[in-house]
Amino acid sequence: MGVYLSTPKTDKASADGENDRVRFGLSSMQGWRTTMEDAHAALPDLDDCTSFFGVYDGHGGKAVSKFCARHLHKQVLINDANSSGDLPASVHKAFLRMDEMMKGQRGWRELTELGDKGNKISGMLEGIIWSPKASDDLGDGWNNEEGPNSCFPGPTSGSTACVAVIRNDQLIVANAGDSRCVISRKGQAYNLSTDHKPDLEGEKERILSAGGFVVAGRVNGSLNLSRAIGDMELKQNEILPAERQIVTAEPELKTVKLSEDDEFIVLACDGIWDCMSSQEVVDFVHKHLNTEDKLSDVCEKLLNRCVAPTSGGEGCDNMTVIIVQFKKPLSSAATSSTEQSAATAEEMRPNELNGPDEPPK
Repeated sequence: MGVYLSTPKTDKASADGENDRVRFGLSSMQGWRTTMEDAHAALPDLDDCTSFFGVYDGHGGKAVSKFCARHLHKQVLINDANSSGDLPASVHKAFLRMDEMMKGQRGWRELTELGDKGNKISGMLEGIIWSPKASDDLGDGWNNEEGPNSCFPGPTSGSTACVAVIRNDQLIVANAGDSRCVISRKGQAYNLSTDHKPDLEGEKERILSAGGFVVAGRVNGSLNLSRAIGDMELKQNEILPAERQIVTAEPELKTVKLSEDDEFIVLACDGIWDCMSSQEVVDFVHKHLNTEDKLSDVCEKLLNRCVAPTSGGEGCDNMTVIIVQFKKPLSSAATSSTEQSAATAEEMRPNELNGPDEPPK
């Protein structure tokens, strides 16, 4: 069967939720792949004024994507930058923190528990044989542990991460990898993230400078994306910072002040974007918003639209999608005067938020 099943698994894991600021729906589907390596997080009430949504597309296993879904949003709140009101800096630190947390005995133990059944048993047995002992407090409540895997350098598997954090009328999108976030403004799709591929000029320059190479659109002939959490074998240059490694977990951030014209965002892994353009997805959501009561139903229809009829090629990947619809007004701080609305629109013009067919800037 190779990497594909004889028939796709089209059963879906879906959910809906809302608060006074947003409503969301999500759905994920294994599809033709032999395993499900996607994960997600949807927390409309990360704190009293903040919502968090993220999609994580794993490769080489599911452990890293699940680790991110468990921990990344927590790190956003823990970081000192967040307490001082610098939310973008906090999100930036949270991405890089994932790689640090996955090293050592505790990282090994948790990744093992999040992996396949055999690895879970191995982790449980070691927990019985070796009583974990905290040794190094990393300052955020995460302690390394002494043990036989204390020198664990981190996972060879990895995951993309594309998250959207909404605080009042501010939207922060952070992305590492080829998952994508798109916003619909008056029906027009604008990309809020870059698909990080090795052939992009800036990405290729970093890869080569760090001692890597690109062959057939793949980093060192293997990985078809240039930023990811995990993949520690491609982050071993000791003289370079995390941001300049062959593959980096550093996110690209975009901050947007939301206006009354903003309708919803779509976060999805590349299994969706390989099949449909950003504008096609926005049009699809608009069409079905008029006929479906739940956003998760729209998500499920989108997955059904993208899954391939036969194995091989586009439409055969794991698929995860989250739709987040903004309620009106966006916040008590939302603009109301004509002058304020014009200023908000000026902050997010089409040439700054790239359309679906334009190369992201």
